[in-house]
Amino acid sequence: MTQPQINNWQAIQNEVLRRIHAREWPPGQVIPNEVDLAAEFGCARATMNRALRALADAGMLERRRKAGTRVALHPVSRATLDIPVIRQEIEDRGLKYSYNLIARNTATPLASLGPAQKALHVTALHCANAAPYAYEDRWINLSTLPEAANQPFTVINANEWLLMHAPFTHGDIRFSCMAVPAAHAKRLGTTPGTPVFVTQRTTWDHARTITSVRLIFAPGYSIHTTIGSPPLAD
Repeated sequence: MTQPQINNWQAIQNEVLRRIHAREWPPGQVIPNEVDLAAEFGCARATMNRALRALADAGMLERRRKAGTRVALHPVSRATLDIPVIRQEIEDRGLKYSYNLIARNTATPLASLGPAQKALHVTALHCANAAPYAYEDRWINLSTLPEAANQPFTVINANEWLLMHAPFTHGDIRFSCMAVPAAHAKRLGTTPGTPVFVTQRTTWDHARTITSVRLIFAPGYSIHTTIGSPPLAD
């Protein structure tokens, strides 16, 4: 076999993916170790490590200490979901965005914010063409982001301000459906008990929580994402 031309970790990733897809390395097979692969491709071991680590993060490889690296028996097809700018999401649908701050106050934090001493509680309604789009119930950890205490959130909403000023390292998100309670039904332009889509999201800056937000969407909302194996790198 002709040795591939390897110039960087992305090229190594492409070649490893090619071997997996061509079943040269079938599911469950232990692949050569980093030292041997680095020698084969003529690259540094650190370069090889980065390529294999990226493929392990994508679910294509399984890496275990002392057991080596093997092709995943059931490669995970991962969904990619960006944290949306709600205004942009509405405008991308060809609709006019508007926003109404309902309440803003400092309060005892939610348990999901961890050991925060105090938090900012913000509730707001996002609208599309003046019709209710999403009710936002957000908590901001003031121990992590004390500057948020000075933001009125009357003009720029908390969603956009946080995306501009609070970079996050990771987060989790939960999707659910619920019968909208009477307290929110009127805000969302519907009747109590109507099924609505809900997301609950918490983001962190390393070990510190930044924000926890619950979004309740008006009836008819849908979400779009993509799934698949990691694409070949350029």
